[in-house]
Amino acid sequence: MTNAADERESSTPERPTLATRSGPVVGTREGRSEAVNVFRGVRYAASTEGHRFERAVDPRPWTKPLDANGFGNDCPQRPSGDVPVFSSWANPQPMSEDCLFLNVWTRGLRDGKKRPIMVWLHGGGYVTGSGSSHGYDGARLAERGDVVVVTLNHRLNGFGYSYLSGLSDDPKYADAGNLGSLDIVKALEWVRDHADAIGGDAQNVTIFGESGGAAKVSTLMAMEGARGLFHRAIAQSGSMSLAGFSPRLATPLAKDLMKSARVTTVEELAALPMDAFITAMMESRSKGAFFRPVVDGRSLTRHPFTPDAPPISRDVPLLVGTNNTEMRLQGGLGSPENFSLSWEQLPSKLGELVEPSQVQKVIDGMRRVHPDYDASEVFFQVATFRNYRGTALRQAERKSASGGATTYMYRMDWKTPVEGGRLKSPHALEIAFVFDNVARSTSYTGPETDATKHMADIMADAWIAFARTGNPQTSALPDWPAYDVSSRTTMVFDLQPQAVKDPDGGERELLQELLPDGRSF
Repeated sequence: MTNAADERESSTPERPTLATRSGPVVGTREGRSEAVNVFRGVRYAASTEGHRFERAVDPRPWTKPLDANGFGNDCPQRPSGDVPVFSSWANPQPMSEDCLFLNVWTRGLRDGKKRPIMVWLHGGGYVTGSGSSHGYDGARLAERGDVVVVTLNHRLNGFGYSYLSGLSDDPKYADAGNLGSLDIVKALEWVRDHADAIGGDAQNVTIFGESGGAAKVSTLMAMEGARGLFHRAIAQSGSMSLAGFSPRLATPLAKDLMKSARVTTVEELAALPMDAFITAMMESRSKGAFFRPVVDGRSLTRHPFTPDAPPISRDVPLLVGTNNTEMRLQGGLGSPENFSLSWEQLPSKLGELVEPSQVQKVIDGMRRVHPDYDASEVFFQVATFRNYRGTALRQAERKSASGGATTYMYRMDWKTPVEGGRLKSPHALEIAFVFDNVARSTSYTGPETDATKHMADIMADAWIAFARTGNPQTSALPDWPAYDVSSRTTMVFDLQPQAVKDPDGGERELLQELLPDGRSF
C-alpha cells in the first residue's frame, strides 16, 4: 500500500513547504490566525512492506513537492474496541506495513529560531495506537509555547518486537526484537537532521509520552543508539518498562507465534500476508498483546531502570508521574461490577494483584490509611499503585539516586465529570491538558469550561517550561522542588495545585514492598 501523501503532488504557493532531505512536502497553516505550520504524513523511513522484521532504511528520494495534509497509515495492529470516553480523539487511518511517518507542528520554518522540540510517543503499550489521534494534535501546544511538536508512528506488536535471533541466523533479522524502538530512534534522527528546517533546536529535544508512550520513553533512556538525540524526558502514567524481556522469554513467544501462523521458518513468517500475521498474533499465546523490548545485547544492552537508572541518560532531566485513580478506566469501564464491590468480594479481587497471603494485610492497611474508602475504592487504588503509581515512584527513586540531572514528580487529581463522575482522575485524562486540547477532548473531560481551560493552562505551561529548561516550574505553580526520597515532593495538579511531600505516603509504605521489583522476565 502506498501512502496517500506519496500519490498527491502539490505546489500551492500559499501553503508552507518543508524541504526534507528526501524531498519537499507541502503542508497547511492552522491555529489562531493560521500561525502554525502543519505537516502530516511526512515519511521518515522507507516502507517496510516486503521487509518485515528488518531495520528501517532511508526513504527513496523524490523531487516534486508531495502533499503533507493527511496522516500516514497506521502501523498494523489488532482491532481495538470502541471506548466512548475516547470518541472525541478517534482518528483511525488505513493500516499498512508502509507506516513510518511523522507529523510536525511549528510556528516557524528555517527562521533561525531555536525552539524546543517536543516529540510525542503514543500510548497503546507496544501493541496498538498511532500518532494521528485528535488528542495529540499539536497546534495549540506549538502556538502556546512557541515549541515544535512532533508525533509519529512506529512498528508495534509482533511486527516491531518479535525476537528472532534464536530462530534464524540471517543477520537481517538480528534486531527484530526491538524494531519499534529503533524506528523511534530513526524518527529522532530525522528530527535532529531537520531541526533547523522546522524552526527547532537539535540540542533541545524532549521525548514525552503516556502509558505505553512513557514506557517507550523509559526504554529510549537506556538505548545507546538514542544517546544525544533527546535531552529531556517525560513519562506520564507508564513507567512499567523498568525491565524488558529477556531472550529466555522472548524466544518461546516467537516460536508460539510461528506455531499459530502454521509456519516453520522465519522466512515464511516474514512472507505471511499482513492480515494473516495479525490473526496469528491474536490466536497465539500472547493474544497479540504480550510484547515489549528485548534486552538483546545489541540495540538494548540492559534493562531500562533495573536494577538502577541507566547511566547513559544520567544527564537527562526526568518528569514522571501518574493520575490519582488510573485504574478506574481499565478496571472500571472494562469491568463495571468493580464500581460496587462488597467487602466480601474484595479479597478475591485483590488476589489478582498481590500474593494471596498478603491480601488481608493490604485490606487492613488500606482501611487504616484511608478509613473513608469503600471496598471498590480500595480495589481501584491498589490496582492503580500496582500498575502505575508504584513503578513511577520506583523510576523516580532510581533516577534521583543516580545523581546528574534532576527528577520531578507529579500527580494529577482533577476529576472528570463524565460517566457520572465515577472515573474520578483516570488513565490518560491529563493528555487533554498537556496538549491544551480540551476542546477536542470533551468525551473525556466533559464540556469545555473555565475549570478545564485552567487545568490546560497550568499543565501545558509546566510541560513547556520543562521542555525549554529542564525545570517545570512556572509562576502559576507553588515552589516545585526536585524529587528525592528524603522529601518525595510531588506537584499535585488540581484547580489549586499544591506541592505535597509524600502525598500518598501511607499507601506507598504499605504497598511498595509488595510490588514486584521490575525484575527481568
